[in-house]
Amino acid sequence: MKSLQKHQGSGTTEWSPARLLTLLVVGALVALAVLAGLVLAVVAALGRDDPGPADAAPQAAAPATETSQRDVLAAAPMPPAEPEAALPGPLATQSAGVLELPRPTGVGPTEVPTGFPRTPEGALAQLAAIDVTAMESGSVDGVRQVIVKWAAPGGPTSETWSGVDGMARLLSAAGLSNAGSPQFAIVVRPLMGLIKGTVGPDFAVVCVDFEFTVTVEQTSRIAIADCQRMVWTGDRWLIAPGPEPAPAPSVWPGTEAAVAAGYRDLRYV
Repeated sequence: MKSLQKHQGSGTTEWSPARLLTLLVVGALVALAVLAGLVLAVVAALGRDDPGPADAAPQAAAPATETSQRDVLAAAPMPPAEPEAALPGPLATQSAGVLELPRPTGVGPTEVPTGFPRTPEGALAQLAAIDVTAMESGSVDGVRQVIVKWAAPGGPTSETWSGVDGMARLLSAAGLSNAGSPQFAIVVRPLMGLIKGTVGPDFAVVCVDFEFTVTVEQTSRIAIADCQRMVWTGDRWLIAPGPEPAPAPSVWPGTEAAVAAGYRDLRYV
């Protein structure tokens, strides 16, 4: 996430990489605290009476053993990365490999691209589409609208999703209200990703490493990664019930740190 630095006497605003890094680290620590609280409340979360997406088909509860497997997969720690690795850096000479993702075949609720197949790659492509649409809305309300329609019952809500907190912090750092500003722009590009694992054909934990380009008078870039549980419900992938997975390393796409973390270049076919 980002913060602003104002030059003395100039009245102009530019994005400082040091401030960007500081806010990113603070945001990660807060996310970890939220995850710890959610782990303690997982049983209550799974049984919560949450209406979820209005057009999602009801889903039968997973067997206890399968739920445990999902929790273990989601909670497994990801490779660490230095905070500085999120900033632009030298690209690696070795190949990271390619992860081929399907293209969308339609548009779903809140204008999120959808129609991805019932495969782990389809789950990853759907998460990327959810995150891009949410964050490029440039407002807290826009992010909330997306998660309400794209989380299964028992999953993240408009109050608990890390994406909502991230947007709120970004706007606060820019000195803006929850509604954003016409001068505030975010471009989000899913450039790398990985499939952490699957439990059966209907559940996957997937991670996407994004390049964020944020403009408020000046422009700055930073990498932010997102890992989520995904579940096939009805005819589409949704963010699944349970606590959000262990955080993925936010590393600049294409660098040695990204390759070491296990990310692969994303290619839509």
